[in-house]
Amino acid sequence: MNKFGRGIVALLGILLTIISSIISSVNFFDLSGGKGLNTEKIEKNIEKLKGYSWFNEVYKMEEHQRSFYVSLKIRKYLQSSMRVNRLIRCEKERVKFILMLEEVARLRNK
Repeated sequence: MNKFGRGIVALLGILLTIISSIISSVNFFDLSGGKGLNTEKIEKNIEKLKGYSWFNEVYKMEEHQRSFYVSLKIRKYLQSSMRVNRLIRCEKERVKFILMLEEVARLRNK
């Protein structure tokens, strides 16, 4: 395909995305969804995680406690039911989550 053809295909892709965005009233260009955080969902997911001893240990740690309420990064992560279910099922995801908590705490303490 020549350069002109690729340009047309790219332009059509952009136009379809814009049209889909208008029709479905979903903003594909705003990664936050334009709605902010769903506190109710976050609290529900935290309650779900409290049923697991590994989470309770992390949740009770003083250096991480504030992150569950203040850190946008942690709260966005906990808003996703899919990620929370992955945390429950997968040890590797738990390690990543704990490392993320430690990074947030470290940055806050700088």
